[in-house]
Amino acid sequence: MDAVTTTRDVLTEKQGLAGRLRLNRPRALHSLNHQMVRDMAAALIEWRDDPDVRIILIDHAEGRGFCAGGDVVAISKDSDGPDSACFFFDEYRLNHLEYTYPKPGVVFMDGITFGGGVGIALPCRHRVATERTVLAMPETTIGLFPDVGGGRYLSRLRGRLAQFLTLTGARLDGAECLKLRLATHYLPSERLEEAKQRIIEQPFRAQAVLDELSEEQVPEARIMGNLPKIDRYFASDRLEDMLETLDAGAAEGDEWAAKEAAVIRAKSPMACKVSLKLLVESPYQLHFVDEMRMEYGIMVRLIRHPDFREGVRALLIDKDNSPNWQPTDAAQIADADVDAFFEPLPAQEQWQPFDF
Repeated sequence: MDAVTTTRDVLTEKQGLAGRLRLNRPRALHSLNHQMVRDMAAALIEWRDDPDVRIILIDHAEGRGFCAGGDVVAISKDSDGPDSACFFFDEYRLNHLEYTYPKPGVVFMDGITFGGGVGIALPCRHRVATERTVLAMPETTIGLFPDVGGGRYLSRLRGRLAQFLTLTGARLDGAECLKLRLATHYLPSERLEEAKQRIIEQPFRAQAVLDELSEEQVPEARIMGNLPKIDRYFASDRLEDMLETLDAGAAEGDEWAAKEAAVIRAKSPMACKVSLKLLVESPYQLHFVDEMRMEYGIMVRLIRHPDFREGVRALLIDKDNSPNWQPTDAAQIADADVDAFFEPLPAQEQWQPFDF
């Protein structure tokens, strides 16, 4: 085993024929800070042309949860300063580096996989879910949108699942991730260490190892039973239309529609509208680099909108769950207000990937 490079919050090591990235911030559910993003990218760049590294393994070193996302509390404290934009610039570089990486990646989404955790997981060729997996993109709760490539990944789901998952922040379990192809394999958590060790020893058999250790009887993917309702209630690309349709369903006695309408009304109306437009625009971004450039332009504007700081305050700092959105009514947001978030940044401010 090669020496482990230890930083405060992420471990990088070469082990056998594998390069390992192990999130190591258990008290924060391995939320990504700026240094973690930089360290992961640096390791991947170092291993990119290393003939002794044939595969990349990504997991967490200890504690529960895989990755709860980005450290938005720290980001919100400097949302008007340059550091916040720099975090997303570098995070998106990491996401793009993974997406275009010439060597296969295996990620173990064992536990909470939110936001930025989804961003480092979904570019991997092999994505392992377990009975402890909880995957979500809950950004509209804090005034943001499903970034880190979320527009690309979600907009390619069947039917209107993208709109439902984006607006509600609904949580998917491991079986649901597998059914929706967000995960490629479903393993019992007690088999993970065996899977990792076998892949480290025989990286060329990664697919076969995961196939051999996968659970034969996967639990029911409960979300599939709600697909007709999701397609019906979330058919429009306008937030007001969706809420009106959900309210009509609730008036007819549909408790599911009433619950989801209430969930959406608790989110930032501006973030919801921006997110819906993202899902319309993302399929037209031909390459992942185009997606990242668009998302970065949206993000640097949205973190300066008052809803971001207010959402973080209400959910994560004061924890009163009573955000004061600006505005509070979706009908007060004009299409032009939303379109402004999608305007290209000046050339000198635009996001760029690593240049190899």
